[in-house]
Amino acid sequence: MKILVTGSTGYIGKRLIPLLINNGHTVVCAVRDLLRADKNYLEEPLIEFIEADFLKPETLQNIPKDINIAYYLIHSMSNSSSDFESLEEKCAINFKNAIEKTNTEQVIYLSGITNEEELSKHLRSRKNVEDTLISNQYALTIFKAGIIVGSGSSSFEIIRDLVEKLPFMIAPKWLNTKTQPLAVRDVLSFLSGAAGNKTVYNKTYDVFGPDILTYKQMLLQFAEVRDLKRYILTVPVMTPKLSSYWLYFVTSTSYKLATSLVDSMGIEIVGKPSNINKILQVNPLNYKEAVKLAFEKIEQNSIISSWKDSMVSSGRLRNQLHKYINVPTYGCYKDYKEREVCNPDKTIEKIWRIGGSTGWYYGTYLWRIRGYIDKLFGGIGLRRGRTSPTEIDAGDSLDFWRVIFADKKQKKLLLYAEMKLPGEAWLEFKIEDGLLKQTATFRPRGLWGRLYWYSVLPFHGFIFTGLINSLIKP
Repeated sequence: MKILVTGSTGYIGKRLIPLLINNGHTVVCAVRDLLRADKNYLEEPLIEFIEADFLKPETLQNIPKDINIAYYLIHSMSNSSSDFESLEEKCAINFKNAIEKTNTEQVIYLSGITNEEELSKHLRSRKNVEDTLISNQYALTIFKAGIIVGSGSSSFEIIRDLVEKLPFMIAPKWLNTKTQPLAVRDVLSFLSGAAGNKTVYNKTYDVFGPDILTYKQMLLQFAEVRDLKRYILTVPVMTPKLSSYWLYFVTSTSYKLATSLVDSMGIEIVGKPSNINKILQVNPLNYKEAVKLAFEKIEQNSIISSWKDSMVSSGRLRNQLHKYINVPTYGCYKDYKEREVCNPDKTIEKIWRIGGSTGWYYGTYLWRIRGYIDKLFGGIGLRRGRTSPTEIDAGDSLDFWRVIFADKKQKKLLLYAEMKLPGEAWLEFKIEDGLLKQTATFRPRGLWGRLYWYSVLPFHGFIFTGLINSLIKP
């Protein structure tokens, strides 16, 4: 069958695609920007990439007419727009209108569990999308999940940050809210198993793991898996805003995402039983098993996707990488350095490992200070790190940078700054004619931007010099 996957660069989409290919399906991946197309799949005959933005109906003509099944995996958890719900509804309407013009027989949507009368705005929006996607032209299958546990998921990484950084927590009262976590492996089993299964046509199912836990119990069981002793005191005086700041400063999440999570975490998320496990032959893992499995993937450096690489973690960009690939020259300040390279392959390997746990080769403590300053001013800081210690692709997060272009064959890496700045910044590395060329470009915004450049100029002198010298060392 020919299957369309929207949200194909997102946390679930990236993991679903290889399963569908292994099942013999042809997969059409819809991306807002073709620069984000996974290079690992460019030679794969069963995968096709199309550029489609579901907020722009004119781009949806790229969707092939011979689609059999479509996955709707578009979510905007951290969208700070005041008309967030209407934007999600518009996306769903445009998707529905486009799919109804194809041969699609089934649409599969991953939503959230919405069994409580009072819902957060994000859960209300998910429910509204469910209603919007209903059609007479195709069958709709809806899976509604709560907390998803897996390496790289936002909830997993936030819990990991809290448990591993804080021996003692004074936490908000919503930690006593009940939820029913589900391993990402099981989410994928439900999604892939439903493809073309007529038993689940026009049906809605809550999908969940066997444990009903409070968030506090999740933290403590996580600590048990990690052999850590942790103590948690919940207090009733912490407002949603203070709770959001608590998550923001302690974990790697952005403030926008922290606000969204706090808004949802006050709502009990417990699923309604059904026969879906039997229909699709899925036996969900319990919470501790899911955590252990996630750490196996982390230890093997085999994390397929991370919420940090999704644009929900972006400080500035919104999926339009191509707009930033041509580094401007007019009205910009530049710090350009070049050095002869003795071993280009070794140097490019060093560049490909930059940031994250590797650090910045020179003056890493100064980069960390800059990250702390960014965090204090509401930026993303350095806490995102990077998903893989050795591989990077366009669209990936890399500390407080976003990868705009990465090609080992061309020996070029281009980064765009997502920290708080009075302007825009790029950092480029490329090897040409036996030379490593390192260029930091800053396009200031107004007087403050110019003052900022000259205030950090003394630091650039030795930070960027030390960086390029370290990269060419044999």
